[in-house]
Amino acid sequence: MAARITPFGTSAAGAAVEAVTLRAGELTARLLTYGATLQDLRLAGTPWPLCLGSDRLGAYEGPLAWCGAVVGPVANRIGGAAAVVGGRLWQMAANDGPNVLHSGPESSARRVWQIAEADAAEASFELPLPHGACGLPGNRLLRARYRLLPPATLEITLSAHSDAETLMNLASHPYWNLDGTATTEGHLLSVAASSVLPTDARNLPQPPQPVLGTGYDLRRPRPLAGLPPIDHNFCLDGSGLRPAARLAGARGVTLTLETDAPGLQVYDGRALNTAPFLGLSGAPYTPHAGVALEPQMWPDAPAHADFPSITLAPRVEWTQRTRLHFQRLAQDKADRA
Repeated sequence: MAARITPFGTSAAGAAVEAVTLRAGELTARLLTYGATLQDLRLAGTPWPLCLGSDRLGAYEGPLAWCGAVVGPVANRIGGAAAVVGGRLWQMAANDGPNVLHSGPESSARRVWQIAEADAAEASFELPLPHGACGLPGNRLLRARYRLLPPATLEITLSAHSDAETLMNLASHPYWNLDGTATTEGHLLSVAASSVLPTDARNLPQPPQPVLGTGYDLRRPRPLAGLPPIDHNFCLDGSGLRPAARLAGARGVTLTLETDAPGLQVYDGRALNTAPFLGLSGAPYTPHAGVALEPQMWPDAPAHADFPSITLAPRVEWTQRTRLHFQRLAQDKADRA
């Protein structure tokens, strides 16, 4: 059975954007070719969306930039918007003070991807990036595959290759709110990480620090509302595809995130403000409307020789796999989650 593909709008640059709807088991996902974005995700029996999104393309070109998109070729920050690749200094477009965030204004999140394949439960998108795009070398091909696995799992596989040495760190950037409420105040979060990367005044990462004894110790579930401001990379324990985080809403819906990435960026959404654009809730999103959980390599890796490398050699396939498992708990169990 084919996926449902419908028009979603026309970008400011004049490109047609389409929406792809997938259904399998208890999940329905709506994806956009703009940014290979997860625009909406619904769980059967739950009458509200689980992620933040909008029905207006202009929202994604404005205050919802990055929301639900595949960001790259390098997610997160590069200090000074520059890095040495292949023995040459490459300058990127700064968009976060002196730094580049999510590859700047030419990011994959701000481009229209091509639908490579689509059926009822799976869709793949492709985006070619020419040499020099986003201030980095190599003719690159980025891929994003979304697959629904019954009863209620969304698998996201990101991959890329290049014909020259380059940097690669793709990340999926949805914001989650499992309660359909104005904020995530009632949510509990745990992250399987024994260390975190502190940040300096420029939001650039510092060497790993143990979470023990800090406000960033999320190895046991903690209320989001009681945490310090978070926009940090958690250095995930273990390797391979393994449980990395669990988010539990107050209304009985839980999300368990598995990934093979070495890091998970957690952002509390404190700067969200989408007015005048409405979110899927029917109102503009305001601070703490959602929490972003972004599997990734560690940020600013070229400046830290001891961080996992984000250098991609020519003709080598870069991949990252994440599985998002959703469950609806009985209310008495949800109260104890």
